[in-house]
Amino acid sequence: MEFFGKLDDGTVVHRWTVERGGTRVRVLTYGGVVQSVRTPDRDGKVSHVALGFQELTGYLKNPDPYFGALVGRYANRIGGGSFALDGRTYQLTRNAGPNSLHGGPRGFDKRVWDAEPVEHGVRLSRVSPDGEEGFPGRLEVSVTYTLDAAGALRIAYQAVTDAPTVVALTNHTYWDLGGPHELRVAAARWTPTDSTGVPTGELAPVAGRLDFRTGRPLDGPLDHNFVLDPGSPAAELYAPATGRTLTVSTTEPGLQVYADPGLTGVALETQHFPDSPNRPEFPSTVLRPGEVYASETTYAFGTR
Repeated sequence: MEFFGKLDDGTVVHRWTVERGGTRVRVLTYGGVVQSVRTPDRDGKVSHVALGFQELTGYLKNPDPYFGALVGRYANRIGGGSFALDGRTYQLTRNAGPNSLHGGPRGFDKRVWDAEPVEHGVRLSRVSPDGEEGFPGRLEVSVTYTLDAAGALRIAYQAVTDAPTVVALTNHTYWDLGGPHELRVAAARWTPTDSTGVPTGELAPVAGRLDFRTGRPLDGPLDHNFVLDPGSPAAELYAPATGRTLTVSTTEPGLQVYADPGLTGVALETQHFPDSPNRPEFPSTVLRPGEVYASETTYAFGTR
């Protein structure tokens, strides 16, 4: 653990470094950010494979890309910035046109988390108070980052609540394995959206440039949620120039692939579907007292 900077109010931000199996990961207590990941290429050359800033000011001044961020209470969009639960409507803070995005303007990615060491990693935790960004219930959250013996990064999320609420957490790291990428996604369907990025409710077959089932080059912007087929892994990213591979396995039903032509990396956000609180036909994101929200995603690094 080391000092990484201070917020304007004097709150100290720390950086934790975990190294194992040829992988080095650095995690910030600000926003649960995965600040950097270093792995070797096919020739053994070690370099960074995740986009991020070298100083805290970079994250404070450039929040929109969500570089490496821990996203919550609700990853992706909630249509209209509101949802109904048990007969009551909850109005959330809107920060993406008419919608709530990634938990609102001061979501989990802009909070400072408590941290403690665990075997081969670090655990972050915080309490999200009832009403934060409009979400009901006092939510106790922990997110654990560990490396296994092979250097794979495992992120495990847990949460409990004292009142019915909705929860969907993810990590927003942009992966840059070196040079143009090829992507494979184990998904035969995706969720089409309206003009504001909110799903229409349809589960449409992938076709054309959205069909990544056999793997192919990323050839333009993407911002789509894929309905993952049962089984693992969910996706593989490959950079032919360096030989690096990134294999993603998850307990989540969906994967948001976000590729911006202005960025060299691609975000692979394991998640529940956008706007699930307003779509009873989608897998539920409701969490009730006495239940435990639990989600895991593993990022395994390799070469070929």
